[in-house]
Amino acid sequence: MSMSDPVADLLTRIRNGQSAGKTQVSLDSSKIKTAIARVLKDEGYVADFRVVAEDGKPRLTIDLKYFEGRPVIDRLERVSRPGLRVYRGQDELPKVLGGMGTVIVSTPRGVMTDRQARAIGQGGEVLCIVA
Repeated sequence: MSMSDPVADLLTRIRNGQSAGKTQVSLDSSKIKTAIARVLKDEGYVADFRVVAEDGKPRLTIDLKYFEGRPVIDRLERVSRPGLRVYRGQDELPKVLGGMGTVIVSTPRGVMTDRQARAIGQGGEVLCIVA
């Protein structure tokens, strides 16, 4: 059975893994999932990630991060979805918690944070909010 929203699946697995106190989560890999994992690692929300070929299929494994026993990610929310895509220009990109959170944006130059997109003067599809 095919999945209609792989990005939402990634975010849900991270949320569920943290709720259960897991050290890592694993799922099928794709370019967009790997790009989102890279942004989460660069921003310090996850400890690490890696793509490993398992039975000939690439698997993405994400090492979750905790601070004093609590997950580093408090809020992980999907914005744009297959039924309702959300695109914003550089001036309209949302700010989370007054700039303390991160918005992950898919731009023509790749997947990046809202701060990076504003810096290069690029808008795009608002994928998710992380705080």
